[in-house]
Amino acid sequence: MQYTLAHLKRGEQAIITDVSSNHIPLKLLEMGCLPGNVVELVQLAPFQDPMYLNINGSHLAIRKETAIHILIEKVVHE
Repeated sequence: MQYTLAHLKRGEQAIITDVSSNHIPLKLLEMGCLPGNVVELVQLAPFQDPMYLNINGSHLAIRKETAIHILIEKVVHE
């Protein structure tokens, strides 16, 4: 199963594996939403949208409709 940012739960971390640049605003790419970067879901707004993320130290909010186009690999802490 392919996971996207929309699958993250609060406090979970993941590594971005692929970004569909056709659906992602250039501003998100400039802010670090790139393959290889670590992302953590900090908080969800009421009704679960938008998502408040920490990507390599940058804090940003994105909508779920954008998050479904960003593929991730979840980080498992032992």
